[in-house]
Amino acid sequence: MKFPGQRKSKHYFPVHARDPLLSQTKPQKRLTRPYIIGIDQTLVDVEAKVDDDFVQRYSLSKGHSLVIDDAAAEQLYQELKSNDLITHEFAGGTIGNTLHNYSVLADDKSILLGVMSQDIAIGSYAYRYLCNTSSRVDLNYLQPVCGPIGRCFTLITEDGERTFAINGGMINHLSPENVPEKIFPKASALVISAYLVRCQEGEPMLEATMKAIEYAKKYDIPVVLTLGTKFVIEGNVEWWQQFLQEHVTVVAMNEDEGEALTGERDPLLAADKALEWVDLVLCTAGPVGLYMAGYSDESVKRETTLPLLPGEIAEFNRFEFSRPMVKDKCENPIKVYSHISPYMGGPEKIKNTNGAGDGALSALLHDMSANRYHRDNVPNSAKHVQEFLTYSSFSQVCKYSNRVSYEVLKQHSPRLSRGLPEREDSLEEAYWER
Repeated sequence: MKFPGQRKSKHYFPVHARDPLLSQTKPQKRLTRPYIIGIDQTLVDVEAKVDDDFVQRYSLSKGHSLVIDDAAAEQLYQELKSNDLITHEFAGGTIGNTLHNYSVLADDKSILLGVMSQDIAIGSYAYRYLCNTSSRVDLNYLQPVCGPIGRCFTLITEDGERTFAINGGMINHLSPENVPEKIFPKASALVISAYLVRCQEGEPMLEATMKAIEYAKKYDIPVVLTLGTKFVIEGNVEWWQQFLQEHVTVVAMNEDEGEALTGERDPLLAADKALEWVDLVLCTAGPVGLYMAGYSDESVKRETTLPLLPGEIAEFNRFEFSRPMVKDKCENPIKVYSHISPYMGGPEKIKNTNGAGDGALSALLHDMSANRYHRDNVPNSAKHVQEFLTYSSFSQVCKYSNRVSYEVLKQHSPRLSRGLPEREDSLEEAYWER
């Protein structure tokens, strides 16, 4: 596993670079390698430039999002292909994007649970999905289905208006029997999204998700939920609050989803409110940057050396050098907050906003997995005097998540093609030293 974030010193990584005297006196055991498990609705994002007549011909509503059936999706796709109208075609799905980015950053394994077309033709959506997914993502547990995976068409007309046509295909047909218990004991997190509850009657995806959560609880694995979109939350706010309280350890959201969940427009207050139900919050806030909120124990709190920040909670970042913990595992829990502004002010030109939150979450997951990796292999390290959730502090995870978001924003695909550079090309190396 690669070291999370960009640090100047070796610190406690890599775990195999130990004191040579200790290496002689104590035999080395084989390193254990934790991984992330994710459940997703496997889909492909197709972007194309069309005219108004095309939108009308398929009875779509210009500038809006509509669901279309399998036959219409296939006809639409074939017309786009035959007329060479497709500009970009990427593997999608919020959890699929997150796992891919995690595996690129960590250069390590993750496991994806979902469905995949059992008959795959070269050039098909399923083929595109497999081609655009890191080889480090284990796809061996995907459930084969007779039918297409999901497709999301983004149709851009000459005036720049975006119209969306969505076909779910078989994405919600993952059955509980295809969620194997044997993969959970070595996992460092289970990642799910709010989209998984949007199933039609007879679709087993929610049941499969609950089975995975049951296994995660059995083996004390953190459950990480990304909210996905405010529209899913707005329809049933109390249900989601209860769901978070009962099942979720970490929640990832943006400021709009945070407002829908908590009623608080300010992202800091929204993150603070969410701590009533979960142990750790990652909240992206567009041009404002991103926030983290969580718990640590009074005995291991660390005061920041950075300037104290004003906000709706005064000097909220005072203890941001502390490391996150599950509230129930703290003897004297305290709330801790951190914030980071966009890396280098954000990209000069933003090419894609869809995957920025997924990128931020993948960095957090890398740090959580690194903590499990280090704890399993160097259990007596001073890094593990308490049962922490992450390897790094709130402040360092903020910087790492923020840096990965920047990398996604400046490219067209929501998926990273490479990890962060070993040395930054800019003069902003001081960003990591702060």
